[in-house]
Amino acid sequence: MSPFRASAPLTDSWDHFDLTNDGGVTTVTFTRPDKINALTFDVYADLRDLLTEIPHRDDTRVLVLRGEGRGFCSGGDVNEIIGETLKMDPDDLLAFTRMTGEVVKAMRECPVPVIASVHGIAAGAGAVLALAADFRVVARSARFAFLFTKVGLSGADMGAAYLLPRVVGLGHATKLLMLGDTVGAAEADRYGLVSELVEDDDLDASVTALAERLAGGPAFGYAQTKALLSRELDMNLSGAIELEAMTQALLMKSEDYAEFHAAFTGKRDPQWKGR
Repeated sequence: MSPFRASAPLTDSWDHFDLTNDGGVTTVTFTRPDKINALTFDVYADLRDLLTEIPHRDDTRVLVLRGEGRGFCSGGDVNEIIGETLKMDPDDLLAFTRMTGEVVKAMRECPVPVIASVHGIAAGAGAVLALAADFRVVARSARFAFLFTKVGLSGADMGAAYLLPRVVGLGHATKLLMLGDTVGAAEADRYGLVSELVEDDDLDASVTALAERLAGGPAFGYAQTKALLSRELDMNLSGAIELEAMTQALLMKSEDYAEFHAAFTGKRDPQWKGR
């Protein structure tokens, strides 16, 4: 985490979702269950700002996104977003669409692992938020729908046309983004969209187990792995190998690298410090 802070304080409370922290695991819970956690302008803005703050906090090793009630997230609220955008001028529309993209960009650049706990429906922007996570733990009854074309928009939204082909391949991404059809968890798993497919009753326990494993692991190594996975997507092999060589040389001077050796020779478990 960055040791550098200016005058602006970190946010103590968030108005548009629930936020909890336990043992280094920060959990964002979308709290509009009556609308299957449909997103509003304010939810987007709070999520963007939280993701911007996380690199400056010392209480977060893992971020979990989950939804209250029947589903993960049904996407943008039909009235509070779609209805309102019909009244906006082009400048405001561009500010909005850029903000939604900033959320995804911040998720990918956030140095901590992000887990999406997916149950029920993950639709539209909700599907993209799950896509942008590092891990998608998915209940067997869950469904995904990248339904932007079904509301008359491009299937390429919030970075979906960049990320999805890299996760599931161009053919599957074309089908999902062009047609916008709903696919079940088993089909999404076959495509490669699912990190871990679990029974509905096991979802919370599986997410907790993964989050605790990540929170107790070598955070510095995880952060660099995530950074390189993102940055090497558009690099050639020569550049990627050089970046990895420089990164490994840096990490070989880290406290965690020395701690592994001390733990190995001392026949004990390593106590990772994340630096």
